[in-house]
Amino acid sequence: MMTPTLFSVSYAGLWGQDFLGLESFIAKAARLGYPAVELMGKRPHLSPLDMDDGKIKALRDLAAGNGVEIATVAAYTDFTAGKATLEIPAAEMQIFCARELGRLAKMLGAKIVRIFTGYMTGPETAGSDWKQCIRAIRECSAILGDTGVILGVQNHHDTAVSFEGFREFLDEVDHPNCKAMFDPWAPALHGDDLRQCAKIMAPRMVQTTLADYVKIRQFAYMPGLINYRQLPEMVRAVPLGEGFVDLDGFFAGLKDGGFSGYVAYEMCSPLRGGGSGENLDRTAKISLDKIRSLISA
Repeated sequence: MMTPTLFSVSYAGLWGQDFLGLESFIAKAARLGYPAVELMGKRPHLSPLDMDDGKIKALRDLAAGNGVEIATVAAYTDFTAGKATLEIPAAEMQIFCARELGRLAKMLGAKIVRIFTGYMTGPETAGSDWKQCIRAIRECSAILGDTGVILGVQNHHDTAVSFEGFREFLDEVDHPNCKAMFDPWAPALHGDDLRQCAKIMAPRMVQTTLADYVKIRQFAYMPGLINYRQLPEMVRAVPLGEGFVDLDGFFAGLKDGGFSGYVAYEMCSPLRGGGSGENLDRTAKISLDKIRSLISA
């Protein structure tokens, strides 16, 4: 069974939207009708620097009292960072943070810790970027596996962001505790067949995260030619079902492949209509209705 989930990053104030603390966010998710939540594993939400056993118990009890499952804790990693300062153990620090978030996740009753791979440091270092991410994620998989928490890799950063790259990457990590959190937005921008991609990835997935966008053409003026050159399109977030992402095809593929896991919704970029609490709530509710219709279709 697929479970609709709301990601707390949507109310973290990071793109000018209204801010809610974790306690208010959990209560909000319950009022909107989401049965589960994903918690952002950094300030101003669930940072290991700010949490102690008492605060974690209070969050767990609050979620239980509101009938909301804490499904996932989201770590923010970039395992290719720090190449210009090799004396700083950037990868080790991030693995340690993932371990700490796994500990908090276990205490909260969450099943998954989400991580990213790494951003590209340059075409000439793509191979070493890949290897560095493989080593770090394999270690994270083993560490979290020892605690009983699943490691989920999201296809977000440059390393292995393509569908075929993501599949190849997970095959090379080759750890039983490393699972896919395959999202449709990147392959949609790449022009992939979302149904076919989802069908192939579904058996190894524990979660997907959804957002939808409209494309806006962009041009730069060239005075000497008295003309414009076309730039890559800007994308702007809209409620699920109102953008270009083929969600119907994606969910058909998930069902073809037997996916049964969490379906998270996130508002993680500037949103059409602005960042007021009213617009966030309206968009989250429309998107929950769309998720439910996609699940039941």
